[in-house]
Amino acid sequence: MKEFDDINFSVDKYTKELTRECVGGSDLQQRKKEIEAYNEQTSATLKQTCKKNYMQFIQTAKEISHLESEMYQLSHILIEQRNILATMTDGKASSHLKADSIEAETGSPATDDVENSHATRAVKEMVQGFNGNLEGKTFLNEGALIELDANDYRPIQRVFFFLFNDVLIVCKVKHDKRLEFLTEYDPKKIAVINIKDLDGVKNAINIITPDGSKIYQSITAAGKSEWIEKLEEAFRFDQQKKSKKGQAPQPPGRGKQQQQPPSKGATPEKMPTESPSDAQPKSLEDETPEWLSTASEELQTLVAQRHFEDAQTLIKRTQDFLRLAENRKKLPLADIIESKVKLQEQKLTNVLIQELSNSHNRNLQIALRAAQRPLKILVEMGRSRQASATLLKVCTVSLRVAQREARRNNAEISELFFCDLAQVACDFLSAFEQQPACVSALVVWCNAELQYFASQLIKHYLTKGTSLEAVAKCVERVRKPATKLTEIGLDISYHLEGLLRTTLESLIEESKQRLLDAVGRTEESWQPYNLQTKSNLKRLLHELDSLGIDMRAQTTGDTWLNLTQSTMVFVRQFLQLTEYCGCLAKGEALMQSLEQLLRDLFLAQHALKPPSDMAVDPNFVMKNKIFLVDNLLPIAIEKFRQISGRQCESLRELHTKLSRQQGAPVPRQRSVYTTDVF
Repeated sequence: MKEFDDINFSVDKYTKELTRECVGGSDLQQRKKEIEAYNEQTSATLKQTCKKNYMQFIQTAKEISHLESEMYQLSHILIEQRNILATMTDGKASSHLKADSIEAETGSPATDDVENSHATRAVKEMVQGFNGNLEGKTFLNEGALIELDANDYRPIQRVFFFLFNDVLIVCKVKHDKRLEFLTEYDPKKIAVINIKDLDGVKNAINIITPDGSKIYQSITAAGKSEWIEKLEEAFRFDQQKKSKKGQAPQPPGRGKQQQQPPSKGATPEKMPTESPSDAQPKSLEDETPEWLSTASEELQTLVAQRHFEDAQTLIKRTQDFLRLAENRKKLPLADIIESKVKLQEQKLTNVLIQELSNSHNRNLQIALRAAQRPLKILVEMGRSRQASATLLKVCTVSLRVAQREARRNNAEISELFFCDLAQVACDFLSAFEQQPACVSALVVWCNAELQYFASQLIKHYLTKGTSLEAVAKCVERVRKPATKLTEIGLDISYHLEGLLRTTLESLIEESKQRLLDAVGRTEESWQPYNLQTKSNLKRLLHELDSLGIDMRAQTTGDTWLNLTQSTMVFVRQFLQLTEYCGCLAKGEALMQSLEQLLRDLFLAQHALKPPSDMAVDPNFVMKNKIFLVDNLLPIAIEKFRQISGRQCESLRELHTKLSRQQGAPVPRQRSVYTTDVF
């Protein structure tokens, strides 16, 4: 069918060749079926590919929506940070604005009015499609920029900006150099981000608007700086305007006293004097350090900029300074400052807890690495209990997600779970090394996770009807990595055995009933076992050798074994079952159930006897039973001891008891002939 995949495939040519090659209608029908099968196969492949691409499209759309929501949150965070910084800088710039207020009131109004009128007239004449009202607005800046693609920084179009105090007009530069109105924004609702110069992009700024994020490029670095400055000025325009209205009122007595010298006729009694209560607050306020008075605002800024380490250092410095009694007496506002710092400390704690909560990931290593920074700061701040509880919740999410993915991919879950548990314990103990009280939280968490792991193990791997072989392998895969946790001082093996004990006992009991029923339904001919060929006999002997029993002494002839077929099947089954029980018996809790299983199964096979109406050699029957007691049972007892490390007392007692009960072989019955001749 490769012809159909050829680019130059021709239907007519293929049809002619097909009719030339085929002989009769049967060949054509066969070719038709092949083509239809290929068509169905191609259709199924296309459907699978389409479904796969559609699922990838949905996943990509989800990721894009998540990124859009994150960018929206980021824009809000940046706007809040800018508001905080603007509020702080306005307080520092208020003194300069007061000094320049007189000159601004006298000289600037006339010039500003002329410039505003020229800019308003230019916008109305040059911009096509703009119908906005610009009366009473203050012109700040104008200039040409280039709009870039946010993905690959490819130029999209040339734009022209007109910036007023409360509106930013964006125009498109057409081919005939005319301006076409695109949109307008409120400068107070946009955020400007400086973009560092890259290899292919320089002098670019990112403007976050209500419509989304847009990147613009200036021709020169000076133009870029000017636009950033002017947009910030437009954002703070109303605040600056309020500060320019007039100077703050001065105290009446003190201001006049400093400006007017005392008159000649004034007496010392009539001179205005300050009371001690008025002079004392001024002297105390002067002794407050500048960094302490602005500590609350500085903390707010550091938290907004995500400088958590610096914020924690400033909190500690402030608390140490206020803790000294001599410093507290000199500061009349110490209680107010301390309350503000405590409030900011609580906000920092909430932010760090939120950061720690958001560090969860499908990969546990990535989650623990992301949690290191907020975890370290919270421990230094004395929030160890909150940090430990949040960290363990994050680890719970990562552990359970990893377990679900491992089950879905049919991977080994036990090794994964206990390795992740050991990694969490090591990182937890290293993070809270100086906080021994938090270790109890780790122990409680390990207990809860172990219970969840055991419940999932029972639900998915130790279900009803599971064979004893699968149960033994599952338990062995769980026990090995669990014992490795003792290297870090975390012994959970005993607790794990207790969680699985009830389920394992029920599965052992179920397996015992199933095996006993199989022994009871055995139909035995009580004849030597013929394996038909030498290769079959050799294969059986090799398999029994691997189980630890040598059967060469029982071979007769080329293909015969001097035991029954059911005895040979039981020997192989009983030795395999002994291995499984030995693996499970490594835990002391299941010892009694496993010994009872082996004892009952052996007694059931040993008690088999031929029917009364069947002519059977009693010596051959006794030989099978003697072989089970003298050969099979000692090997099973030793194998059980080697695997589990424990003695199977039930089988040893059974061996002693049955050895004593065995008697001499019963002689074969002979035919007795009678006659009436004397």
